Formats: sequence, C-alpha cells, structure tokens
Amino acid sequence: MASSVVDRKFLGTLAKEVEQENPLLSSTLFKILGLSDRLSGLLVTARKQRRLDPQKAAESQHLHHRILWLAREGLVMLEQYVLPMVTNSNQLKVLAYKLRASLYHIIVLFHNQPPVHAPLQPTSEPAPLKIDKGKGIARDEEGLGPEDASPHWGQYEGGPVAPPPGFGTEVGAAFLLPVGDYLPQAMKSFKAAEDLADRTLWGSHSLRLSIKTEFSAFLFECVHDEEGSRKLARKTINEVYEATEGIDNDMFQDACELVTVLGKMMKRGLPPSIRSKGSSPSTTVRGAQTDYTPPKTTAVSQTSVPALSTGPPQAAHTAVSQHGVQLSPPAPAPSPPPPASEAQPGFI
Repeated sequence: MASSVVDRKFLGTLAKEVEQENPLLSSTLFKILGLSDRLSGLLVTARKQRRLDPQKAAESQHLHHRILWLAREGLVMLEQYVLPMVTNSNQLKVLAYKLRASLYHIIVLFHNQPPVHAPLQPTSEPAPLKIDKGKGIARDEEGLGPEDASPHWGQYEGGPVAPPPGFGTEVGAAFLLPVGDYLPQAMKSFKAAEDLADRTLWGSHSLRLSIKTEFSAFLFECVHDEEGSRKLARKTINEVYEATEGIDNDMFQDACELVTVLGKMMKRGLPPSIRSKGSSPSTTVRGAQTDYTPPKTTAVSQTSVPALSTGPPQAAHTAVSQHGVQLSPPAPAPSPPPPASEAQPGFI
C-alpha cells in the first residue's frame, strides 16, 4: 500500500507538469492514476478475502476478473501511449517502468499458469483393504464385478470426461488475457525498473524505494525467494542511510514509511527467535552492566582516610579486599595516608 501511494503521488505531479507540453501524455497519466486508485481498493478486498477464507477463492471470480481487466487496460495505455513518450524525463520514465512491473505483478498473482499460490487440496486416505475369505463374487482380471457396471460408470455415459486432445483446461479469465506463465516477463520488468532507478535516482528517492519495496514483495510472494527478498530489503535500507542527497519533507515522510515496510520485509519469513536478534546487542550491553553488583561502600571523605590506615597495613588490606577490590600488596613499612585525590578506585 505504501508503494502504491507513492506511485499515485508521482503520477499526479508528473501529469500536471507535462500538461502544457504534451496534453495527450498528461491525459493518459491521469487515466492511469484513476485506474491505479481503483485497482488499489480491489486488491485490498481480494487480499482480505483470501486471508479470511482461502477455500472461497472461486466465489470471488468476478472480483478477479475486474482486477485483471484493469491491469490489462493499464498495460495497453502504458505500452502504447506512455513508454514511447517518456524519453526526456528520468522520473517519468522510471515511474512508467515501475507501473509496468506492478501490473505484471498483479497478473502473476491472479492469472499465472502455473499459479504461484497452489491451493491446498485435502488428501483422502485410501480405503482399508478387506480380507477376502473366498466367498465373494468372482471378478474378471480388471477387477470389475457385475455390481460395478451400472452405478459407477453410468454417470459418465453420454459424453467424454476430459477435453479432446489438443485442448487444454479452460481458464475463467482466458477471455481477458492469454493463459501462460507471466513470471519471466514480470521479473524482466522489475529488473529493468530497478536498473533504471539505480542509474538515474539517488539512494533515498521515494520512487526508487517504491520499486525496491514491491520487488522485494514480488520475490517473496511469487518467486518464493525468501532469502533474496530479505537481502534486497536489507541492501536498500543500507543505501538509504548512506545517501547524502537532500530531500524535501514530503519525500522524507514517504521514505520513512517505505523504510519501515522494508524493515518488516527484512525479517519476513524468519522464526520469532531470529527476528528478535535485532535488539540483542543493546540487550547484551544492558545485561553486562546489571550483572556486576558494586560493593556497598560510601564515599570516604578526606578526614576519614587516616582512620583506615591507623592500624597495621595488613588489616586495611584485608578489610578492603572483602568488597572484591584488587589491591596491591601492602608496603612493609607504614607510610603516611595518601591525599583524597589518590584514594583507591573502590572508594571513588
């Protein structure tokens, strides 16, 4: 969601900038802005339905058709009216490349064959074998008896049970988009957008962070490359902190939100024990400070120092060492007490 919000901000801003110079391009960008806003709401609804009840995915077929239709129309507008006209603007070209990758991402999620999210099918246990005592009805070599002919095979009479050779299984949205594997094309689009953003935009640019954020999500959800997704998120965060270019307040807020999302993606898919390792250094330091219990001593004034050394030196050394303070061996002959500034470390 944070990525799509950033994209819509740039769509509106850049469409307004080119309105006088290229009205056709500006009009197309505004149309894509409205399409993107509509797609964002439908995608949120589809994700909620999948999260609440994955078994009812077939009932939301109409919603998926609307999403695919909007994605197809967006691709047509981008490839025919936007990409050929954005050679003079770096930001607009990066945005067009990113939008194309996002639309292919949607097609992969909802229309890819083979699907990237394989539905879980319940596995039925085989029926236990019955012990034959030799009193059953005789069966032929294929295992069919007289009672198996009518009830089990009569329901298939009157037509084939599978498509003829050469005709695949019909897909519900085949009338909108051809059936196929769109994963390589989506990966190619993300790579092109990422390379262009790395060459033309600085590390903390919010449009560049938008590409990295969605690319990381694509690697995790569609490619199932969890380690690659976390590595990309970690690398992007490091590049943001190393960037020295100045940005305005609006872009700074967008960058903060995207870095927060990348921080969550950096730990996505990890067990809870590994997720909490990020705070282990500070916890260790605090623990190291609390493990040591200092001796219960009070500050010694200058007048009380002579009282400690009035007796033999061995007695003073024994009293101090009870508190765990390592002292040098006492001098063989009594010496005058040191001044307050040279007192032992255990008393300061």
